[in-house]
Amino acid sequence: MDEKILNWVVLAEKFFSDGDPLSMRTAAREILELDKNSAEGLAILAEAALYRGDIDEAEVTAKRALLAEPDNLRGRLIVGGVAVKQLKLRRQLKIFDDVISVARERLKTFTDELNAFNRQAAENRREKISVDSSVGERLGKEISVTRAVLFKALSWSANGLYLAGETARAAANLCEASTLTDDPSRAAELYSKHLFLSNYRDARPEKILERARKFNDYFADVATFPHVKKSSGKIHVGYISPDFREHATANFITPLLRDYDAENFSVTCYMTGRKDSVTEQLRSFGTSWRSLTGKEPQDAAAIIAADNVDILVDLSGHSQGSCLPILAHRPAPVQICGIGYTATTGLDAADYFLSDEICAPKNFPNAFTEKILRINSCSLCYAPDAVHKMPDVELRAPVLRNGFVTFGSFNNFAKVSDEVLYIWRAILEGVPRSRLVLKSKIFSLDDGISMVRERFRKISFPTERVEFRPYSPDYLEQYRDVDIALDTFPYPGGTTTCEALYMGVPVVTVRGKNHGSRLSAAILTAADVKELITGSPMDYVKKAIRLSQRTELIAAYHVGLREHIKASALMNGVEYMRTLEKFYREVLR
Repeated sequence: MDEKILNWVVLAEKFFSDGDPLSMRTAAREILELDKNSAEGLAILAEAALYRGDIDEAEVTAKRALLAEPDNLRGRLIVGGVAVKQLKLRRQLKIFDDVISVARERLKTFTDELNAFNRQAAENRREKISVDSSVGERLGKEISVTRAVLFKALSWSANGLYLAGETARAAANLCEASTLTDDPSRAAELYSKHLFLSNYRDARPEKILERARKFNDYFADVATFPHVKKSSGKIHVGYISPDFREHATANFITPLLRDYDAENFSVTCYMTGRKDSVTEQLRSFGTSWRSLTGKEPQDAAAIIAADNVDILVDLSGHSQGSCLPILAHRPAPVQICGIGYTATTGLDAADYFLSDEICAPKNFPNAFTEKILRINSCSLCYAPDAVHKMPDVELRAPVLRNGFVTFGSFNNFAKVSDEVLYIWRAILEGVPRSRLVLKSKIFSLDDGISMVRERFRKISFPTERVEFRPYSPDYLEQYRDVDIALDTFPYPGGTTTCEALYMGVPVVTVRGKNHGSRLSAAILTAADVKELITGSPMDYVKKAIRLSQRTELIAAYHVGLREHIKASALMNGVEYMRTLEKFYREVLR
């Protein structure tokens, strides 16, 4: 690439890092002044259009770049970005895979050339021979630009791979992307997402710990806040989350704000995300609220520290919008994680993790950097009223009107491993005329349905007995079409399991071998329906088949489950909070 053009490309990447697409466009125009047919200039112009939301211009200009230079990496990347906006899942994944493969090869070539140049330059200097440093500088710029394209391709592809259920590849791409940015906060964010997606498939406890501990390395040198030990007065508890809004975690927040002991505790909610009608519902309980949205982690931590919070409870872990970078600054003397995340954070500043006797039995291999606080039945207390106006529909088993059993799973389809598909196939084979209803975001895309069908055909899954339903706001009402819910594993449902039970649908689950894989078992234990828990995939098949043969029992579940779980520990907010507050007192001591 011409030296002058290369300098403008490097500058365009700086503008990208600054979130400034208008300046990217200016850089592109400068390149086109130097060479009106520059593929790289056209591709940067297309990239700037994509970030501004002008999809048509981005597509047309990227195609012009590829006409000028068919192998232009950035042009191909932007065509993939356009495919993302157009919801063309199959096309975007293919493009990003190709860009990633070529970018890796080019990066290796440039790096090898730079290493060879540096070796030769060092030898020349020893022998007092002059060195043309511009060669090394040019190679350094080529490496920087290629790394930037690879970084974007890896980051963008991870979203599509996650939607397509290829969570292992998505997690690996995010991990690699985290090594390609010089921004420590961005690297930490990507590695955090890598950890989140790693939960979708089984791993040994030592592997879980090893990769989680690496997250703490991003915060080894951050400034922390001093604390004075409290001797008397109310215990001040802070809850921090991006999810005080319409979100799965919000289904478990109400007891924290409604049922706490106001005589001995004070509560402040620290909101780091957007607000909506659910936020207003949660605010109506009268606790104190502070918005930290948009603040840098250290600034947010300073606000919490100034409020003299005794115990800070993080409700998001490594999920989207993680607050862990704030916890890293140690704004409170005691910090606890839990509820919105089911695995260790790996963060040294997180002292405790809220769990239960089912997910974390005392004889279990340790996979946490935090100390475990164990509730007897379940670490979650389900209280959906702030999130949903629960549909007032007749809770009647569909088998009574259909004459056949309908199984269903409304879990995120990314949780559906190949092992789960084989098990579900065995269940359908064991229950003649039965059907399976799957509902998830991937089925909102034609490509998504097509790709899942292909995956099913490869294992001879009877797709003619499967109904694919897209996400829709009335998804709770659609439980009326399901007799028995089939849980996923090793990543089971949380909110989905609670919602199915509340809508009268029994959920068959496997009690897994690690913490997160036992969450549904903990929920069913707290809901006092332990008979639906199985100890292995084979037992899961047998349980589902046996239950399908007992129409009267299915009908009884549908009629009685809602009132049953309302009276259970799963929805007893007062008892849950007394247990939690006992822990709060103990950890402060």
